[in-house]
Amino acid sequence: MFQRQIFFPLLLIRNFDMNTSKLLKTLLSVGAAGTLSYAVTVFKVNDKQEPVLADNTRVTWDYNWDKREPVSLINPKKLQKLAECDDKVGIADLISQYTPTATRHIFFIRHGQYNQKFKEDELRTLTQLGQEQAVYTGMRLRDLGITFDKIVESSMTRAIETSSLIQDQLSKTTVVRTDLLREGSPIEPVPPFRDWRSQISVYTDHPRIESAFRKFVHRADYTQEKDSYEVVVCHANVIRYIVCRSMQVAPEAWLRMSLHHGSITLISIHPDGFVTVKSIGEAGHIPKDKLTTS
Repeated sequence: MFQRQIFFPLLLIRNFDMNTSKLLKTLLSVGAAGTLSYAVTVFKVNDKQEPVLADNTRVTWDYNWDKREPVSLINPKKLQKLAECDDKVGIADLISQYTPTATRHIFFIRHGQYNQKFKEDELRTLTQLGQEQAVYTGMRLRDLGITFDKIVESSMTRAIETSSLIQDQLSKTTVVRTDLLREGSPIEPVPPFRDWRSQISVYTDHPRIESAFRKFVHRADYTQEKDSYEVVVCHANVIRYIVCRSMQVAPEAWLRMSLHHGSITLISIHPDGFVTVKSIGEAGHIPKDKLTTS
């Protein structure tokens, strides 16, 4: 019973305009027995508020979207044992041990323009312009003065070449190559494609691209001490899908955005699970006569 009593309000913590630490303090002070009733009381009070919203606005935000909320990482039996002993300090300390403190900053880079007249991936190399775009992007990242902790690249040729040219401009760091970030059809878009597309591609690509999102986009581990900065070199469809998933908006909206080759999309994931999309498709570092989308 205790598991439900303490878990319920901790998840609701995010949905009410209350200070987290204050609510946790109150939660501990009322004890395990009063937890559920307190949460219900809070819900009733806030339920009377009438915020100004658009008719179709989704007002919910799942702070445990990445399944890394502190309570999700703790064995419920440990919490139950502490509650049975009425160990309020022990509960607070245990939750604190699993609470992240660092922010992850992820720079998603779309590859440069590439040769599309071939079907084989190994022949779809960057054009001369695509190489220039990648260099400009590398210079932009270098000029930020950031020491990047890791570079993750799609295993497709155009992404590998773009990543290599970017790396030439940066300090040496760890490079990870993955098939998960390969280009594909992440989900049926709304409105639909203008041209006919087989449902097979979405059926097979969606699980992979969703897996890429879950693997690479999440809050920092609770053991991470400092903010981290990572570069992910991949593809327009993948990036647009990840932006939608990160903002918890309908992922079917991904095709409503357009990204230039070599553009930068920056997503920051805070310790409490809040996500800030700081830029989408930033391409001001590339001269206007060298901007392309296809």
